[in-house]
Amino acid sequence: MVSQGTKPAAPAPDAPAVVERDRPGAGERVRDALESAWRPLALLVACFAAWWAVTAADLVEDYLVPSPGATFSLLGDKWGYIWHHTWITTYETLLGFAIAVAVGVFAAVIMVYSLTVERTLYPILLFAQVIPKIAIAPLFVVWLGFGIGPKIVVAVLIAFFPVVISMVAGLKAVDPEMIELSATMGAGPWATFVKIRLPASLPHLFSGLKVAVTLAVTGAVVGEFVGANEGLGYVILQANGNLDTPMLFAGLLVMSAIGVVLFVLVEAAEKLLLPWHASRRGGAVTTTY
Repeated sequence: MVSQGTKPAAPAPDAPAVVERDRPGAGERVRDALESAWRPLALLVACFAAWWAVTAADLVEDYLVPSPGATFSLLGDKWGYIWHHTWITTYETLLGFAIAVAVGVFAAVIMVYSLTVERTLYPILLFAQVIPKIAIAPLFVVWLGFGIGPKIVVAVLIAFFPVVISMVAGLKAVDPEMIELSATMGAGPWATFVKIRLPASLPHLFSGLKVAVTLAVTGAVVGEFVGANEGLGYVILQANGNLDTPMLFAGLLVMSAIGVVLFVLVEAAEKLLLPWHASRRGGAVTTTY
């Protein structure tokens, strides 16, 4: 028994101390965003400067590497033409990504809750993933024609694997004690999934989504390479055949911009839907030694 006058024992000198910090305000978040963005922006500017320097010094022929001025001038002159094909590729990417997410999450849930399905489906998914999509894309053109179908199928196939793997990893990463506790408190399988498994798996899922959305752009363009009369893949192929390197570079820049924008949108959705996860990464609670 501890007497009333006895003071509690002090923590050991080398014990970690948990320091609570207030959530960052709007100004601090903007400052943190600028702090994290200036390095990649500086690298991008350096790349464009090197590109300009190489072309200005005539180190390579214009038909091999066009100057930044020629490329951006073409973007301005033919913006309507490029915008039309950009929208086609973006539409194919978004539709393929949405289908990959829906099917991938559904497949992951079934695999986690059924060992038989996991042992049956997982090797097939791995086999399908290692097959080069550019090799089987012509089959989809033969089966589905030259419309939008083959492009969406290739985008789905490329984006599907990161979604299902990340979702399976997230669902399996749940603490078993939390599952047992929910069962002890009378929660059924559906309530356990909605209240415990699904929220715990979302950080893993969003990691896969950020990979999948960029791969979906690649899938859509690969489908356009095989057979299309619209889209950025078609623009790049036509420019390559005509040795129109400014148009080729313009198509590549726009395609890269689509991937970057979609990645940023998924990351913004992650911060919006998972504020607890974002605040933990931002250092809301730190441990000092």
